[in-house]
Amino acid sequence: MDSHLWQHVIDQFACSVDSVHGPSHWRRVERNGLFIAERTGAIVEVVTLFALFHDSRRENDYEDDGHGERGAALATSLRGVLFDLPDPHFELLRHACAWHTHGRLSDDITIGACWDADRLDLGRVGIAPSTDFMSTAVGKEIVVAGSLERYTRR
Repeated sequence: MDSHLWQHVIDQFACSVDSVHGPSHWRRVERNGLFIAERTGAIVEVVTLFALFHDSRRENDYEDDGHGERGAALATSLRGVLFDLPDPHFELLRHACAWHTHGRLSDDITIGACWDADRLDLGRVGIAPSTDFMSTAVGKEIVVAGSLERYTRR
């Protein structure tokens, strides 16, 4: 991912860079998402941009309704300036960001990969990921294995 885009988003992040929803989380979501995308055919550019934007407009680490929509709005404002995506791919990104905290599943492989990538990192806040909230078979397999690291060692 473009380092200028990454730095721009970090610079405007309202929480501490050490936040449980901050850049280290975004990198783990990116890693998880790329792993899932490689195995499912999800759109890599959407998955990587989701990792960056989905929590980028959080105002705190607790209850923060609307942060996904605000992340989608930030992506909208930077599209054509610091990154570009064709309209159908951008709509997937916008939807994935806006709805990622609502406990939904998706039949769309790219949206599912985004949401699974985020949910696979729930351990950072003391929540064990559940297969009930994974949209992809790969996400479910990783949950059953206990972690991405355990899954890749099998």
